[in-house]
Amino acid sequence: MARVMLTGGAGYIASHTATVLSERGHEIVLLDNFSNAERDVPARLRGLIGREMPVIEADIRDVDAVSAALAAHKVEAVIHFAALKAVGESEADPLLYYDINIIGAIRLLQAMQAQGVARIVFSSSATVYGQPDASPIREDAPTRVQNIYGRTKLVTEDLIRDLARTGKLRAAANLRYFNPVGAHASAVIGETPRGVPNNLMPYITQVATGERPYLNVYGNDYETHDGTGVRDYIHVMDLAEAHALALEHILANDVAVTVNLGTGIGVSVLDLVGAFERATGRRIPLNIAPRRAGDVASYYADPAAAAAIFGWRARRGIDDMCRDAWAWQARRSGVNDL
Repeated sequence: MARVMLTGGAGYIASHTATVLSERGHEIVLLDNFSNAERDVPARLRGLIGREMPVIEADIRDVDAVSAALAAHKVEAVIHFAALKAVGESEADPLLYYDINIIGAIRLLQAMQAQGVARIVFSSSATVYGQPDASPIREDAPTRVQNIYGRTKLVTEDLIRDLARTGKLRAAANLRYFNPVGAHASAVIGETPRGVPNNLMPYITQVATGERPYLNVYGNDYETHDGTGVRDYIHVMDLAEAHALALEHILANDVAVTVNLGTGIGVSVLDLVGAFERATGRRIPLNIAPRRAGDVASYYADPAAAAAIFGWRARRGIDDMCRDAWAWQARRSGVNDL
């Protein structure tokens, strides 16, 4: 088992990954500057996993602080989650995204190199594909990034691959997520967007609590089975389990891999709304709005590579995603009619 640092460790996907890693016997170190995460997440994690874990408050761009943390805790591998992730914000403030997502990754890798930490799992994104020719999307599909957020992910992937190719990293895994949703089954941790949610599921759950009056459905005239956009939604706990398996794969093998993480199943906006209404008994009012520029009709993964390389497959379905997302939102909002 390994001592693993999770950058952005108090964030949505990182915190869920921490629970899986701990269950599998790994020792966890969380590093976060808490600019976009709730400060009580580490305490909630301790309650979930029943053990202490070091928490370092630091910015990934601070090479000295990160290097000191790696050395002090004898870290053997890093899972790099820390990044900004809003497409619209990236277009409004490109320098901020290049600074945190790319310069931050460079500084982290410099700190790792200084301490001889030579294995990394990177939180990438399916946005690197841009407008795909077709779905399901395989890892060898063209990368045609169409926004600055996606470009920062692709540049970081390339950086990691170059370091692995030149022997500066012993092993690496670039994990291209599709659409993470849901929450831990305990409802103790989950997704906490700040301001208006950028993603569909938290918007739905906020409509369900009455925090927002209706859900905007952007376009109902796509060439899909019901006219609305189709995406690949993956339960955050399936995603967390993929990180653990990817980590264990690169600990055992000096390789660099790039894989999709999705279910391989396309789910439309109306499919997701219907599943949520069935799972919760809450009605979601809809407003049909014009298509958004850049949206595509259908976008879902071919996840075969992850199954072949490290034996991972998504195990949870859309009903599980809706149930767990609602339990988390209801608990946060004080809704008692679960």
